Amino acid sequence: MWLFVFFDLPVTLKKERKAATLFRKKLLQDGFTMMQFSVYIRHCASKESANAHIRRVKGFVPDKGQVSILQVTDKQYGNIINYWGKKSKPLPDTPVQLELF
Repeated sequence: MWLFVFFDLPVTLKKERKAATLFRKKLLQDGFTMMQFSVYIRHCASKESANAHIRRVKGFVPDKGQVSILQVTDKQYGNIINYWGKKSKPLPDTPVQLELF
């Protein structure tokens, strides 16, 4: 399972810029990787793990702006096509995660 976090946060005022920066830092601390400036992704080994990360993100959403979370399966994510300029790059291998019970 993959989680995508899309956001559009105001950055006009210094206070808004600080809130947007803090939101991005917290996404990184929670294991997300920046795919594009306002798009972060994270692999989750299970639905329960995905739900836990969704709850965490919900807890640090700033007061202003829009944040959307999308869940996709490994198979759906495998169909993504990425272009950097005119050349296509293959996806990195799905990360191997160890879960302790």
